[in-house]
Amino acid sequence: MAEGKVPPHDIEAEEAAIGSLLIDPDAILKVSTSLKAEDFLSETNRAIYQACLSLYQRNEVINQITVAHELMRQNKLEQIGGAAFLSHLISNVPTSLHAEYYAQIVSSTATMRRLIAAAGQIEALGYEASPDIDASLNKAEDILFQVRMRRDPRDFVPIRDALGQYFEQVGPHAAPREGGIPHVLTGFAALDDFLGGLQRSDLVVLAARPSVGKTSLALNIARNAAVNQKACVALCSLEMSREAVVQRLLASESGVDFRKVHLGGFSEHDEIRIMEASGILSEAPIYVDDSPQLRILDIRSKVRRLHFERNIDLVIIDYLQLIHGDGKNETRVQEISKITGALKALARELSVPVLTVSQLSRAVEWRASHIPQLADLRESGSIEQDADVVLFIYRDDMYFSVEEWSKVHDIEKEPYPRGIADIIIAKHRNGPLGQLKLRFVGRTSKFTSLEAELISAS
Repeated sequence: MAEGKVPPHDIEAEEAAIGSLLIDPDAILKVSTSLKAEDFLSETNRAIYQACLSLYQRNEVINQITVAHELMRQNKLEQIGGAAFLSHLISNVPTSLHAEYYAQIVSSTATMRRLIAAAGQIEALGYEASPDIDASLNKAEDILFQVRMRRDPRDFVPIRDALGQYFEQVGPHAAPREGGIPHVLTGFAALDDFLGGLQRSDLVVLAARPSVGKTSLALNIARNAAVNQKACVALCSLEMSREAVVQRLLASESGVDFRKVHLGGFSEHDEIRIMEASGILSEAPIYVDDSPQLRILDIRSKVRRLHFERNIDLVIIDYLQLIHGDGKNETRVQEISKITGALKALARELSVPVLTVSQLSRAVEWRASHIPQLADLRESGSIEQDADVVLFIYRDDMYFSVEEWSKVHDIEKEPYPRGIADIIIAKHRNGPLGQLKLRFVGRTSKFTSLEAELISAS
């Protein structure tokens, strides 16, 4: 606290809030979840409010007599000024009608004091001269975030209000939220039919073995959302540089072979297509962070910051197993458990879908059937538990040559599935499971819809 400055407070509001409780036993129900004892600057008022909370927790009535008895039991009655002070509080409040308003004032001034205290903690961080600047910045952001979270506690809401929120967001007359959209579409009709798009607060896991196309599909979803819906996308690319991300997006958008985009030497016609693609992508609100070796704390801080600046609609992380733990000598399974839990918490906190790419274990290769299962998720238990949606990519052409395929299939009725990818919805917390097919064009890193995408549903 700066010398000579009085911390924000309102003693009259503190006394009015407590007086309301003393004249109306039911007023505690209106304020107990939002107003804490530590919100009171006056030690006297804090002690009286804590006595009220103690009575409330024991299901005992709150009035002048019971509060005085509780303070006496705690040896605090004389400290607060005796029963006469309780009478003073009652005499100054003619009605409890405004109890919530008084409590809001007390809570707001307490938040301002916490903000001042947070500033002091951040100042101390600066003087520590830590060599890990990013860690210090993350700590500073967390300090401020804790102040915000204490300001915005969640509570029960009437089902009527929840229904109203539903119709505002996804009902027949839904309107886009300010700076955002109700839900993010993947751009693949059959997948969007299954999922209803990527839903707010959902953790979506997109998993496959290496080289099957999981990064390409994630980038295609990012492109479709940003270009078609103008959704703001945060892309954390732990595996590829931003240059590689741009090259893949350009190849996919232009239809020019990725090798040409990567190495150069393309024709004049290719150059025209690439420039057209560049024009489209440059208007897409996609924000790329290619920092390697990110910790979950880093990702959370970066995404929060971008969200406050740009109001993002979708977070994509490529990929889960490259996220570092917090260095607490835990097993990798324990680290992944904390990471997936933190990603789910981030999705809920920001009310946006978080899609993370994930590797599958080698167990897929060792089985006779190479079709992925939930148990194949690498360091799996928590991934399956925390995810709202789990998508697998499977391609027969990764495991069977044309000759091998023709030995067990009628090639005329079942042509060799070159580039055909099965998208398996292995977990869907709020909807059906199923499977659909997309075509993967490897030379342009692009997935496209087939005429008959929908294969099965359960």
